[in-house]
Amino acid sequence: MKEFRTGGSVFRAVDEIDLTIPRGEIVALLGPNGAGKTTTLDMVVGLTNPTDGDVQVFGEAPRRAVRAGRVSAVLQSGGLLRDLSVRETVTLIASTFQNALPVAEAMERANITSIANRKVSKCSGGEQQRLRFALALLPDPDLLVLDEPTAGMDVTARADFWKTMRQDARDGRTIVFATHYLEEADAFAQRIVMMAGGHIVADGTTAEIRATATGRRVQAFVDPNSAADVVRALETMPEVRAVTSDAGRLVVTTTDSDAVARALLTDLGAHDLEISTGSMDDAFRVLTEGAER
Repeated sequence: MKEFRTGGSVFRAVDEIDLTIPRGEIVALLGPNGAGKTTTLDMVVGLTNPTDGDVQVFGEAPRRAVRAGRVSAVLQSGGLLRDLSVRETVTLIASTFQNALPVAEAMERANITSIANRKVSKCSGGEQQRLRFALALLPDPDLLVLDEPTAGMDVTARADFWKTMRQDARDGRTIVFATHYLEEADAFAQRIVMMAGGHIVADGTTAEIRATATGRRVQAFVDPNSAADVVRALETMPEVRAVTSDAGRLVVTTTDSDAVARALLTDLGAHDLEISTGSMDDAFRVLTEGAER
């Protein structure tokens, strides 16, 4: 738990979350502004301490894990000297670690070799973020914590970044990132942890999060002349939440897509059936707005 005092009141930014992350997993931390994402990450990397409770990283205090080079972070801002070049910055930070990655390797993996001689002050926001990524790679950490890691990056840089992250996870590195890009979390995370009001409101794979929040959608086609009868039959099923019909095209929201699919195909004469989950945007709205209320 993490509390902040503002005036005479106490604001609880993170409230009794319990989270265990195994090695080699890519986890996205999602939530609206003020949900507690950044505060949670700050506690993981030792920038702030919990008011109550305990945070352990690899079985030890976060700051000790950071000093040992087992944890590294890419934050949204700060930490760059504007008058140094990109290469000078990486070289300087590498000198603070006993067994740092070679400077050239860190720069190549962060895709900043081509701007090595550019002053930090002349780098774009996306280029500075890639520089921060190179600095985070220097201790070759077991856990990489990322707060809005691709902010300011163009489409190509973002794709290259996540290609590197996937390879790192395959090699055993654990990656935890907070982002406002829901499509990014949907595409790259193996697990979604959704926060609202300082609490964890959902935790699972992207498919599980979408299905839990919005149910599954079954689309199928029937003879338009019999569509009304099919709709009435579907509405009697306890698994069905809602049915819409338009010129023989049915869209069914359900908690059990298998049962609905069987009924449509075997009993109700449907064809061209498709099953899908709701979007991550839908799930985000349902889960976070419900928790805040």
